Amino acid sequence: QVQLVESGGGLVQAGGSLRLSCAASGRTFSTYTMGWFRQAPGKEREFVAAISWSGGTTYYADSVNGRFTISRDNAKNTVYLQMNSLNAEDTAVYYCAADRGDAVVAVTNNFLGGSWGQGTQVYVSS
Repeated sequence: QVQLVESGGGLVQAGGSLRLSCAASGRTFSTYTMGWFRQAPGKEREFVAAISWSGGTTYYADSVNGRFTISRDNAKNTVYLQMNSLNAEDTAVYYCAADRGDAVVAVTNNFLGGSWGQGTQVYVSS
């Protein structure tokens, strides 16, 4: 399994932008489907975005489609989440996840059985 460390969270005003990063350990990062999830206070964790091992296929939740962009740099063992046009509903702890399976399966199963980071807090002030 890979170990994941998120960074880049913080406080931002509504309408602003943030870029989250997730650094992974190990030499097999390029074989993993990577994803971002978030959990707001009092709510269940929800899927945000995912990207296939090659970066050629991406998936987004309806609530962030068109505002967020997931990308990866396999040479740096890092996946990113660029978040634009943030609003108060985006306030949450954001988690990075890695799954060794096919991207479709990983997304369908919400990365069940995958590796998870500790999360980074994003707070959007209105």
